[in-house]
Amino acid sequence: MADDRPDADADENVLRAFKTAVFARSARKARIRDSELCEALREVMAGQADDLGGGVFKKRLNKNMHRSIILAKGGRHWVYGYLFAKKDRDNIDDDELRDFKLLAKGYASLSQEQIDKLVSDKDLLEICNDDKA
Repeated sequence: MADDRPDADADENVLRAFKTAVFARSARKARIRDSELCEALREVMAGQADDLGGGVFKKRLNKNMHRSIILAKGGRHWVYGYLFAKKDRDNIDDDELRDFKLLAKGYASLSQEQIDKLVSDKDLLEICNDDKA
């Protein structure tokens, strides 16, 4: 299976990541700060997450009270896409996983201009860029 983390040749200290507007609202309610999300992404990049395949990762947050779904096909863009409380559900279902894999593939194909447009429209909120949270 292909490794969806950034290439070994890529500068692993540079991190550019986003959260969707929906994720941002959920994270705010759960009191999860952007700095925590950036640190969690560094852990994902180090292999400390559940790799669900196809550029989809599951990472524990907020002292193990919440789970996040992160999309990172090819390591070009890391996007927090979904947040759920462990007490509410154990995992995502197979249909959701399939949809997240398609979404990860879509994010990977976006140009820089398309990403900038999503950010300017506030569909994506940048949380990490070159180690700045």
